[in-house]
Amino acid sequence: MSQVEIKSRDEIALMREAGRIVSEILDELEKAVAPGVTTWDLDALAEKLIYQKGARPAFKGYHGFPACLCASVNDEVVHGIPSKRRTLREGDLMKLDFGVVYRGFFGDSARTVPVGKVSSEAEALVKATREALNKAIQAMVAGNRIGDIGHAVQSHVEARGFSVARGFTGHGIGRHLHEKPEVPNHGQRGSGMKLRPGMVLAVEPMVNQGTDEVMVLEDHWTAVTRDSKLSAHFEHTVLITEGGPEVLTRRRAG
Repeated sequence: MSQVEIKSRDEIALMREAGRIVSEILDELEKAVAPGVTTWDLDALAEKLIYQKGARPAFKGYHGFPACLCASVNDEVVHGIPSKRRTLREGDLMKLDFGVVYRGFFGDSARTVPVGKVSSEAEALVKATREALNKAIQAMVAGNRIGDIGHAVQSHVEARGFSVARGFTGHGIGRHLHEKPEVPNHGQRGSGMKLRPGMVLAVEPMVNQGTDEVMVLEDHWTAVTRDSKLSAHFEHTVLITEGGPEVLTRRRAG
């Protein structure tokens, strides 16, 4: 993609449907997260639900990624590969990053789900990351700039003693999973591209308990915190409108 796409009314309608499907499937995946469940089990459930809803996986086969779901646990920041050998345990943090293609348009969202009872430190990290996503969405107003989004995330999490995972950003989304512009989780107010109605952006704070440094494992996908401390991740696909941001992947359950 050489330039930022402004979506038409018909394209936005299809993206609303893609976002609805993503949210409904994430609701079911979240319900399935429990001690004893494998990340492979969650991926199999995701794939079954995708086809039941008339969509296609957004991630499976993308640059060779082998699964429908990015399933990252604890110190895994993003892009964890589901495995029959990875069994969830009480106290884990399960990151569900998931997308679909519906009639040619993508939806993308992520949630961090505590497995049973987690530590107070883990709860604080999840709360701060969820709040950072909400702060980012509040900044997604026509006339604001990309830097306002990143500043909203960075200032919120750093004030609480956490750090923004470096090397990963949010992104434009539409007919492609990743479109321009990049949407960093750090930045300066008033910097970067101006937000315009019709833009659709996937904004996704990835927040670390300790260092902001991340490394990728030998599978060439799974990114982990360099200090092995916890990480949390939330994401929504958001439409910029004249009247404010519209979350296309907003939660349906609860």
